[in-house]
Amino acid sequence: MKIRHALVASVAAASLVLASCSNSESDSADSAAETTASDSSASEGSTDEAVAGEDELVIEDNFGEKTISLPVEKPVVTDNRAFELLHDWDVELAAAPIGLIPDTLSDKYNEDTIEFDLGSHREPDLEKVVAAAPDLIWNGQRFSQHGEDLEELAPDATLVDFTPRDGEPLDAELIRLTESLGQIFGHEDEAQAAIDDFNEALERAKEAYDPEKTVMAVNTSGGEINYIAPSVGRTWGPLFDLIGFTPSLEVEDGSSNHEGDDISVEAIAESNPDYLLVLDRDAAVSSDEPDYSPASDLIADSAALQNVTAIRDDNVIIAPTDTYTNENIVTYTEILNLIADAFEAQN
Repeated sequence: MKIRHALVASVAAASLVLASCSNSESDSADSAAETTASDSSASEGSTDEAVAGEDELVIEDNFGEKTISLPVEKPVVTDNRAFELLHDWDVELAAAPIGLIPDTLSDKYNEDTIEFDLGSHREPDLEKVVAAAPDLIWNGQRFSQHGEDLEELAPDATLVDFTPRDGEPLDAELIRLTESLGQIFGHEDEAQAAIDDFNEALERAKEAYDPEKTVMAVNTSGGEINYIAPSVGRTWGPLFDLIGFTPSLEVEDGSSNHEGDDISVEAIAESNPDYLLVLDRDAAVSSDEPDYSPASDLIADSAALQNVTAIRDDNVIIAPTDTYTNENIVTYTEILNLIADAFEAQN
């Protein structure tokens, strides 16, 4: 990732000279004195922002090099992986898809604190971006498809997208996203602390895992238990590669479908995993619906699963309830610590 700060003293100096042309004789003298002081500071290698007049960050996102004027004052954010960190850093948002923000963050991000609601990614109200008049758009994940439209509607804003890229290790992508978020919003120390916590949790999980133990990941949605494929499956899939899990079952054409793949619970049971990893999708998006069934209930009520080793030995790890709408570096840190706790308890 290419990052650099550009403080352009000469631009500020030129601006002061031009300004002096339209001022009174007294103001001209003052401007000239300021220009001289600026030139002197620049010649001494000063990077003082008051002298430079402007602070810029040049950063490379998924689509190339972008230049961002700092500080960011009116951000529009659409990427679910950014919300929790920005929430913890007390960053105010000019606009966001409020319905996609995890309920766990609603104390700071809600209809009262965010003036412009962009709606759902399926039926977005992108015109609200015009009203928000942003200087930065942090786009991504569910809103990635709307990137070009957002740029057209807010041509004066810089749009960046750090959605984890296919084929790249998830840990590196999460770290890249978090570092960039910290750089752009002026919270580099906090970003590094989140990265350190993540790396520590990942190492714990790796060290505690016994590769002779098999692992299965499932997704519960709409009252169904579906298979999550290693490597590509939602949330859990990349952890098979990061930790080195031994899958209890591998199927051809496993997908990244948000509801998992339709594999019979009998096939899941027959593979007899030692550990069962569970993503309760509905917990994040429809837990208030009358027909919602928690993942724990679905698993406990499935007769086909009751003789599975993971169930019998109580080695079922359920991701945090907001995981499906969060999935950032903090969420993965929580997940990895849950995994490490479970593995260490068996050692």
